[in-house]
Amino acid sequence: MFNFKLIFAFALVIFSIPLSKYENFTFNQEKPWPAESMLLYTEMGLDDFITYDVFRLAYQGFKKIKERKKEVLSIVDFSMPSTKKRLLVLDMESHKILFNTHVAHGKNSGWNYATAFSNKIGSYQSSLGFYLTENTYQGGNGYSLILEGLENGFNNKAKERAIVIHGADYCQPNIITASGRLGRSFGCPALPPTLSRPIIDEIKEGSVLFIYAEDSKYLAQSSFLKQ
Repeated sequence: MFNFKLIFAFALVIFSIPLSKYENFTFNQEKPWPAESMLLYTEMGLDDFITYDVFRLAYQGFKKIKERKKEVLSIVDFSMPSTKKRLLVLDMESHKILFNTHVAHGKNSGWNYATAFSNKIGSYQSSLGFYLTENTYQGGNGYSLILEGLENGFNNKAKERAIVIHGADYCQPNIITASGRLGRSFGCPALPPTLSRPIIDEIKEGSVLFIYAEDSKYLAQSSFLKQ
């Protein structure tokens, strides 16, 4: 069955841009995500939540990760300040936004903005790139979700560093009111405690997580972002 909303959205995109821009356009059957990503971005109404450029990169990596077991994509956009809702969880089958909330960065990554990133044990910094979610466990931070970092040199030491998703009191909005920023973690993408369990249960066991920042080294070297 055709998705008429998707077709209509594509028509809007095409006819809103001068035809001269399409003179040299060739649709790549093997790598169709540039066209698909614009259609999805429009249909899902994501412009109020995330920039198209960030979504396009997230979608490109998502399509390349064949090991995923769920059609759910989570995006953390660290180009935003911690006072903004930087986590977006998307159902890529129903094309719906499932969650949009705050997420912490590592204490040594920056104050309100995350600007420094590391894959090193003991750095207390966030790690960029693509992850697959694994199983849950009950630990020192309560109900938590194990992450497998997929990018050598950027996040492949996530398990050694105990980088997991968990709830934390320092991720509540009242912390922003009191201190001007969200609380920070030891490198984990920590969530508000009231939302951590439902989000973890939605994304656990094989969904894709993408942690983005405007980091020139990562953007140039990530194998998932190469065309």
